[in-house]
Amino acid sequence: MPVHTYTNWNKRSSDLEEQIEPLRKYYFICEGANTETFYFKKLIDLRKNLGIHPLIDIRLWEKTDKDRNISFAKNLVEFANKQKALAENDFDVERDRMIIVFDGDIFEEKVEGYDKLIEDIEKSDIAAVSNPNFELFLLLHKEGSYEDYIKGREEYFLNMVDGKYSYAKDVLLNITGMNSKKNPQIGDLAEDIMIAIKQEKYINQDIHNIKGRISSNIGLIIEGIIKDNPYIRRVIR
Repeated sequence: MPVHTYTNWNKRSSDLEEQIEPLRKYYFICEGANTETFYFKKLIDLRKNLGIHPLIDIRLWEKTDKDRNISFAKNLVEFANKQKALAENDFDVERDRMIIVFDGDIFEEKVEGYDKLIEDIEKSDIAAVSNPNFELFLLLHKEGSYEDYIKGREEYFLNMVDGKYSYAKDVLLNITGMNSKKNPQIGDLAEDIMIAIKQEKYINQDIHNIKGRISSNIGLIIEGIIKDNPYIRRVIR
């Protein structure tokens, strides 16, 4: 099975309760197989706490088997399109939205084609980008982290050391004591998503212009889902 769908939609205390189907579903599919999975599973579990409309569901498509290590953003988009076309995955192209989550770090160096990639995604889906990496977005969940660790230090986040953009991960490790790639409890940061939404506004959220800029629009997208009403045709882009 190419993907496993994680959702807590309509958990019922009894089989006698009426089954209700969502009017709109947001599917997340992620470049990373660990950190992002830890996070979005927790976020999904918090759906009701966040006040998301009762008829909106958020789901995570987890890559499985040989597809688990698909990471290059272009390949991830192609994989997501194939999954949307499979009837068993229950994707409604008219109402549902696919959110493709990937890091911008690969485009900071010599890789070209970022603008075309975003253009292709936005024809039908939503691009969720953090630059240089997802750990920057996670760092924003800690109250005061922008002032304490990011403001005036932006250049460190985009400084490659030994072929990696590891500064955000290192700062996150120092603050939380958790390795974001290995510790599932890093997902508990989702409990403070409202802090991240607030602090993300202090950095660049325009994913069309990320070169040389620490950036993230993930909080912006989640904020849009929280505010969305399935009875209104307008949905986040």
